[in-house]
Amino acid sequence: MINPDFLASFLLASFLMAVAPGPSNAFLMAQTFANGRRAGMKSAFGFALGGVVHTFFAVVGLSAVLKASPSAYAAVQYSGAAYLCYLGFMMIKGTLKQPEPISEGKQTDKPHISTSKKSNVMFQAMMTEVLNPKVALFFIAFIPQFVDPTLSSATFQLAFFGLLYPIFAFPIDCTYIYFGDKIAQFFRRNPNSQLWIDRITGIVFIALAINLLF
Repeated sequence: MINPDFLASFLLASFLMAVAPGPSNAFLMAQTFANGRRAGMKSAFGFALGGVVHTFFAVVGLSAVLKASPSAYAAVQYSGAAYLCYLGFMMIKGTLKQPEPISEGKQTDKPHISTSKKSNVMFQAMMTEVLNPKVALFFIAFIPQFVDPTLSSATFQLAFFGLLYPIFAFPIDCTYIYFGDKIAQFFRRNPNSQLWIDRITGIVFIALAINLLF
């Protein structure tokens, strides 16, 4: 059983948190701008999977270690920042490669295609979410507020709310992706603009890494 009043409050709070601009939304928009709507959707799925992982950690109590141990928190924090920096650096590095020479007879009007790997976007998003200790603290500090001890087991309620949040936030992420792709299509009409989109995306990733440390 779930307290209906607590559920309504949780959905309202979750909506406000999902809509508010933050690192996750910035990552979604950056991937959508750089690699298109499909990459944005993969990122959204990756963040949802990251939420499932954090829910598991919160239910079994592993996330509490981050709250109790400053050294554990710092280790995860620096790992997440380093991972984002790596993604940003690799994306910027890809734009600095010399374009392949076009042999005679080949079309010259082919637009630039992003050099970043699109196959592992979902994994990148999931790891970005998992390695963000602020998200872990969100799950163990925010979700328990909606657990009613007079009803069913606290473990069930933690799992319910923890899994409900990524499911609820996913359509909101899709809205960001839809409008982000519409904006990106305007820039993709210029073949050279994709290079600058990739560079800006790399800078965004590095900025997110810096934000993760503070």
